[in-house]
Amino acid sequence: MGVPKTICRDCGWLGSPSAQLCPECGGGRFYQHDELIRLGIAHVDCDAFYASIEKRDNPGIAGKPVIVGGGRRGVVAACCYVARISGVRSAMPMFKALKNCPNAVVIRPNMEKYRRVGLEIRKLMQELTPLVEPISIDEAFLDLSGTETLHRAPPAVTLVRMVRRIEREIGVTASIGLSYNKFLAKVASDLDKPRGFAAIGRGEVLDFLGPKPVRMIWGVGASLARRLERDGIATIADLRRLSETDLMARHGVMGRRLYTFARGEDDRPVTPGGAAKSVSAETTFDTDLHTLADLKPVLWRLSEKVSARLKAKELGGGTVVLKLKTADFRQFTRSRRLDAPTRSAETIYQAGLPLLEREIGHRRFRLLGVGVQSIAAWRGGARDGATADLLAADPGRKEKIEDVMDALRARFGDDAVKKGRSMKTD
Repeated sequence: MGVPKTICRDCGWLGSPSAQLCPECGGGRFYQHDELIRLGIAHVDCDAFYASIEKRDNPGIAGKPVIVGGGRRGVVAACCYVARISGVRSAMPMFKALKNCPNAVVIRPNMEKYRRVGLEIRKLMQELTPLVEPISIDEAFLDLSGTETLHRAPPAVTLVRMVRRIEREIGVTASIGLSYNKFLAKVASDLDKPRGFAAIGRGEVLDFLGPKPVRMIWGVGASLARRLERDGIATIADLRRLSETDLMARHGVMGRRLYTFARGEDDRPVTPGGAAKSVSAETTFDTDLHTLADLKPVLWRLSEKVSARLKAKELGGGTVVLKLKTADFRQFTRSRRLDAPTRSAETIYQAGLPLLEREIGHRRFRLLGVGVQSIAAWRGGARDGATADLLAADPGRKEKIEDVMDALRARFGDDAVKKGRSMKTD
């Protein structure tokens, strides 16, 4: 018998089937690939995660189109595949989603529940390998190279068995992408959703990628895609006509990624832990706002939320980012780098306020958000953020006051103490 090239996607049986049904589980979902047992880098992505959890918890809506999102002025956080058939997509304005799918069941997001389920799934992943790199609450890269002896099976089989456990024990489904690097594993996981399994091997990669649009490359957004198309580059094969030097001259560091990814090369390791790259909070208004008096209290409340999340995770951030979305859905960000990392609501607010003030004018806004980037483990410091009150007698005074406020809230509840700026004044 030669090298097995066929796997049962339902149970992980590996072999060369002589019948249409799996000899082990009786299923008929087979997948065949020449390099099946030699590939060890995976991307596992849960299918319509938020909506799947809601359907799991309420069987009465199992067959219905489900949208997880805010009110009519909010956006779609997630939707099930039934809703996608009607043209609903993540990040779509709710009014448009409901126009496309008026009979949809709309559910407010329950992020705490989704995080809890995400952690359950991550634990199952970490039972297989310590090399798990979370990308979001419901997806991660796994490096299973060299685990055949431990699990007595090649990575493809181990992954199918894990996804079966996720489905049976947690009640949601997931798709597997398998390859020899992270870029291709991520591409593969999107090829066959939901409950998918797909692999991309070395022998096929150039032919596979060649006709694909440049937007398939991780990091190529709409703006860069338009610039590439203006240069006559529409497909990944088009990219291969340019040298690495040419691409870097035109697109900087991104040029090197374009060059290597177009050839199926990606040397990034799977990094355990997946540290957060940013911490943020945002809100969509019931009616558009345009005055500083209306927006300042919102900025403060969001700054407090971001600060609380940083403190809960023992993190600090070195750059404050303001996010705004106009009434006509145009979105933009403004940022300010701090002299030192912060986790203070006061510092975040004071850094974000000038950014907000510069945008006040003729535009009306439907969304405001604030966050911090350049995240690192918090190690404290006498001058948290170092952007406000540089000439004050006690630069740390405001941070000390904030610590007292945090202690009071921890003891008596979040509403025990508030600053006046959290409330709009006429």
